Amino acid sequence: QVQLVESGGGLVQAGGSRRLSCTGSGVAFSGVHMAWYRQTPGKQRELVATITKDNLPNYGDSVKGRFTISRDGAQNWLYLQMNNLEPEDTATYYCNVVIKRSGTLIPSKYWGQGTRVSVSS
Repeated sequence: QVQLVESGGGLVQAGGSRRLSCTGSGVAFSGVHMAWYRQTPGKQRELVATITKDNLPNYGDSVKGRFTISRDGAQNWLYLQMNNLEPEDTATYYCNVVIKRSGTLIPSKYWGQGTRVSVSS
């Protein structure tokens, strides 16, 4: 059974930084593709960043140049460093073990409970 737990959310002022963390059990982070998603009530879930099992990152257009995804595979941690935060980044952030289908990374059924980030203007 895969379990994921996110942490690090909170209230931050616009322009500030925050680092989100995700740890888990039942899966070795070093051997899988992973991702961060975010969701705001009433909106579709948005892909924030992915990292392949070969540690190649990719980012959504809205966060490119501001966010960095990384992992410590040995310790089973996934991170999202968020810099220059904007009020539009306010959301609940989720980590996910993603699956490659036809060359595209898609979310699996394995979600954590999420961690809430609120950015004030």
